[in-house]
Amino acid sequence: MSLTTSIEQPDRRNAARPYPRMLPERALDVCRPVLAILSRLLWRIRWCGIEHIPNAGGVIIAGNHQTYLDPFWIGSQIKRPVRFLAWDAAFRWPLVGPMMGLFGAWPLNLEGTDPAPIRLSLQWVREGGAVVLFPEGGRGNPDGSLKKFKAGAVRMALEAGVPILPVTIRGGQRVWPSSFSLPRLGPTVEVIFHPLFVIQQRENEDVRECARRETERLAEIVGSVV
Repeated sequence: MSLTTSIEQPDRRNAARPYPRMLPERALDVCRPVLAILSRLLWRIRWCGIEHIPNAGGVIIAGNHQTYLDPFWIGSQIKRPVRFLAWDAAFRWPLVGPMMGLFGAWPLNLEGTDPAPIRLSLQWVREGGAVVLFPEGGRGNPDGSLKKFKAGAVRMALEAGVPILPVTIRGGQRVWPSSFSLPRLGPTVEVIFHPLFVIQQRENEDVRECARRETERLAEIVGSVV
């Protein structure tokens, strides 16, 4: 298998664990621009910094979480195989649950009782894939400010030896406030992709301390334009 193949398209045949089924990449290539067009029409969405999105190589994409639409807003600009770690309870919702699976989401127990999704995600990024997750662990505060970031994204990046692509979603809390059962139309939304963030573990530094410090740095980047 060539290096190009192993980086750009994770090889499922040699995977230690089988990946759950999802839509073929060709189908997703059609869906992404459709999602982008709908998002522009419905929420006047703007994407900034898309030149920072790497076209190849393992990467963890970590952003703030304001609405259940966030994965689609982010994923519409990523022209490569990408997976999402999403709240496991959402997979039991009618229509939404099956759709999340088709678009590449894996269920994650927010209490951290099942390590399988994390192991699968590590395997995916080591094989050159991209994984999207939200370090807040759930939707952020109603005013759009960040909740405290959990260290999972940094620890995964450190273990897999891959960079993090920080993403800021601005204005999403006005589209789908936690008090609303459905999103509303109109408010402008920005999705900002920052330069790649490389974890820097200091000499003789404990992994836990490194994860804590670098998670704070990641939160500062994401929160700098909220």
